[in-house]
Amino acid sequence: MRRLLAGISFLSRLPVPGNLTFDAADVGKATLLFPLVGALLGGIQALGAITFGARLPAFLAAALLVALSALVTGALHLDGLADMADGFGGGRTREDVLRIMRDHAIGAYGAVALIVVLAIKVAALTTLIPTVDGWRVLIAAAALARWGSVPLSRLLPYARREGGGLGAALTDHVGPLELLGSTVLAGAFAFGLCGWQRGGILWAGAAFVSLANGRMCLDRIGGVTGDTLGANTEVCEAIVYVLAVAVG
Repeated sequence: MRRLLAGISFLSRLPVPGNLTFDAADVGKATLLFPLVGALLGGIQALGAITFGARLPAFLAAALLVALSALVTGALHLDGLADMADGFGGGRTREDVLRIMRDHAIGAYGAVALIVVLAIKVAALTTLIPTVDGWRVLIAAAALARWGSVPLSRLLPYARREGGGLGAALTDHVGPLELLGSTVLAGAFAFGLCGWQRGGILWAGAAFVSLANGRMCLDRIGGVTGDTLGANTEVCEAIVYVLAVAVG
């Protein structure tokens, strides 16, 4: 239960018992259940999709659903997406990239990245919400997106050793058990909710995005940071939506 509550506290703004405190080791161990936390967040979105979709036009329902997701997560991953886009877009050297990502101001690259990813999500959700099983995709996408950070945290070093940060809680404390367990959970949600063929495509999409992001991070900054992990979550979720629409 502590793993689950630590994961909820780290990945969302949902309330947990007030007398509990979590350290970096707790967060690292919680990665075992990141897909479960993602499924919980996806379940909230699914309820929103059913509620909004029954009363509102699909486009408006999709926009409200994206806003709901940002609300329950505190826009944590969106902030990482904007910071990563600014850093990787505007930085020439490793030091430049890391320095720019530290700056909380949003630049042109970050703004464009936010607009593009949010537009893709709204467009895809406009198609998914009216379908009978769109709610299944929302849960699977949220689970797969949160899983994507776990292999990156296990396999790549933390790029900002000198300054610390949220990402260090993951890269320092994710072990083989967390990687294996989270992968099994993510697969269970993808295949269980969307079937073997469709679920396999969605899982492969999230894995490919994470692999490509990890390769880029390793080349540019020598590892991952909290911002790059957050960005990975957002892009994975958007790509899973797109693939779900594409395979019908």
